[in-house]
Amino acid sequence: MINHDAFFDHIERSYLKKWSSHFHQVLKNEFEPEQHGDFERWNNALTGLPDLGPLTTTFNQSAITATPENLLSEDERQELKDALLALHPWRKGPFSIAGVDIDTEWRSDWKWDRVLPHISPLKHRKILDVGCGSGYHMWRMCAEEPSMVVGIDPSLLFMMQFYAIQHFVGQQAAYYLPIGIEQMPKKMRAFDSVFSMGVLYHRRSPMDHLIELRELLRQGGELILETLVIEGGLGEALVPSGRYARMGNVWFLPSPDTMILWLEKCGFKDVRMVDCAPTALDEQRSTEWMTFQSLRDYLDPEDTSKTIEGYPAPIRAVFVATAAK
Repeated sequence: MINHDAFFDHIERSYLKKWSSHFHQVLKNEFEPEQHGDFERWNNALTGLPDLGPLTTTFNQSAITATPENLLSEDERQELKDALLALHPWRKGPFSIAGVDIDTEWRSDWKWDRVLPHISPLKHRKILDVGCGSGYHMWRMCAEEPSMVVGIDPSLLFMMQFYAIQHFVGQQAAYYLPIGIEQMPKKMRAFDSVFSMGVLYHRRSPMDHLIELRELLRQGGELILETLVIEGGLGEALVPSGRYARMGNVWFLPSPDTMILWLEKCGFKDVRMVDCAPTALDEQRSTEWMTFQSLRDYLDPEDTSKTIEGYPAPIRAVFVATAAK
């Protein structure tokens, strides 16, 4: 079930053809799933997913949905649920497969509802989703009729979850590559829209990440960036001394004005912040499908405006910008 043939078939008919050999080589060198201790268990769950026959799919509603012609029996539904739960934890969603509702940790549909009204129409565009997770937003993008959506994320579990959903919704114009942005061709300048949502604060060098994003976009292409910010003025940024909201890999949280300045210095124009709001407790929470700690556990139990470490609680902002060069 895991292969990248459809991706290579697609790019052979597109402007991306010139990078085909690069992607072949990177996937050959970087993709070694058998070395992951959980690969066999996840792969067994993936290959054991049932064939439910023809399904009706929906990508333009909160839950990515696949509905069979005939309802499953209770036993069949439980077997399907158990197979999908074997790919726990499910972090980005929601999904609904044949009556099995995958209630993920994040209500990623809320983020999409905040983003979509402010961006250029995605129809016929070549899209890159950096840090795509299990692909929820890629499927939502498919509802907008893009030319193609390429998602990159080195997480093996996220890739397994993507293929599990693809098993039911079919081959759309969405392609998952288990690589990081560092493995993308340099200075591609090939995509019409590039999304980087929930990635920047994990990068040691945010400027380098912004330049990488710009060099993936064609001139005039659009960046959609979502990241953690702090309240403050121009030039202000939080650099946590240790963990932030129990995360050890958080480096820089700029103020909105600082983020706009960074984008402009890195070759973007027409930069604007289109949304800014604290992360709500019901947007990120533990569920049956993600039973580990979540946002509530990361905040001060006496004052939820602060993290457990005493920093300001998470505020997420969305920025839209144009690649100037």
